Amino acid sequence: MMKKLAIAGSAVLAVVLLSGFAFRGGHGWGHNPERIKQMVTWRLNDKLEDLDATDAQRQSINAVKDRLFDDGVKLMEEQHGAREEAFTQLASDTPDAQKLHALVDARIDAMRAFAHKMTDAALEVHGTLTPEQRKELATEFRERTGVK
Repeated sequence: MMKKLAIAGSAVLAVVLLSGFAFRGGHGWGHNPERIKQMVTWRLNDKLEDLDATDAQRQSINAVKDRLFDDGVKLMEEQHGAREEAFTQLASDTPDAQKLHALVDARIDAMRAFAHKMTDAALEVHGTLTPEQRKELATEFRERTGVK
């Protein structure tokens, strides 16, 4: 049980990296991926400061953040393209049902693949942190989410 909570706690970092507000451009950051990445980096570095992370931990975890962020930006760009294609199909007098269903399947597959990358990233971060740091994250995660 504690191991599951520790993994969930370290997943907080992955969630911070790619939280929904980032890709929606919340807090006045617009849709500029570099500005969003800067904000995510600041938040992550604040969390690593709170955890008293070593330089090696910071470097490793920031590399995970960069990799996930780049994959997330690509996923969102593909999502926008798929949405445009769906609107084009639905605006036509004869939408292609097969094409629309294939589009849905492709987006689900892409989201599933990204979710697995996020899980692998959370496990990588988990392995980078000390047991004390994982416990601190797990405690924070439980407090924020109400998970027991």
